[in-house]
Amino acid sequence: MTALFIDANESLAVIVERLHAPGDPPLRINRNPDITSDDIPTLLDGADTVIIDHTELPTEVARRCNDLKHVVFLGTGARSYMNPEELASLGIEVRTIKGYGDTAVAECAIALMWEAARGLAQMDRGIRAGNWLRDDGMQLTGKTLGLIGFGGIAEEVARIASGSGMRVLAWNRTAKTHDGVNFVGLDELLAQSDVVSLHLLLTDETRGFLSRQRIAAMKRGAILINTARGALVDEAAMIDALRSGQLRHAGLDVFVTEPLPQDHALTTLPNVTLSAHSAFRTPEASENLIAAAIQHCREIAAGK
Repeated sequence: MTALFIDANESLAVIVERLHAPGDPPLRINRNPDITSDDIPTLLDGADTVIIDHTELPTEVARRCNDLKHVVFLGTGARSYMNPEELASLGIEVRTIKGYGDTAVAECAIALMWEAARGLAQMDRGIRAGNWLRDDGMQLTGKTLGLIGFGGIAEEVARIASGSGMRVLAWNRTAKTHDGVNFVGLDELLAQSDVVSLHLLLTDETRGFLSRQRIAAMKRGAILINTARGALVDEAAMIDALRSGQLRHAGLDVFVTEPLPQDHALTTLPNVTLSAHSAFRTPEASENLIAAAIQHCREIAAGK
């Protein structure tokens, strides 16, 4: 087999070079992360495996990649960048990587939650502009955190939040139990939670999951945190709720359109904290991610 990491930034490229061992399958690195989908067929000439970090792979483009048989996507959200079922119909297998950055993403969700509760970013911007703006924050100790979806990231969020004195509720599509977490119905979670944090995979079933109706069912003045995928939320309904006060604040690391357009409505709202889809980006998570990607390449070469 021959593999290509097609959109490596320099920090990830350096980790690949360090972890790629003698005897591993050949792995080329394209150090230009700013490629377009149209660049893919030429770059993939002769490669049967591609490692993708953030580049879209439309089915029609994949159809022009004559040698491509395997995609290793750096993360869990491949569906935001490609259609795995359509690729499978072309004989292209899509592999994803779970668990590599659970702690990193959880810490970002917690950071967004605390910022949303205290308005630190807004005060910082005000002070830099010569204003001395203060407002009452929300004390999170004793408040209720609702986790929608309960995988590895949500488990880490629950651990940190419980340690800070929060009551933790969770709803999951399949039955689960976890020490210190009370699993409840979705309606109960929305009605009782002072903070709601999303931790679902994006699928056809979960797209738009937090609908206008469900946002309206949330506790008035609640905080919304999203480090999962932007398309899980009805974006227009969320913006309306932020303007009306139904939502106190939103801490968002992910958006329907990325990068977020400069003139997007979310950039005009004072009660939103924006992060550039970077929750998973820590050295520790990157190391885990690349190690897992190289292991996938080894398994592909071995026919596993």
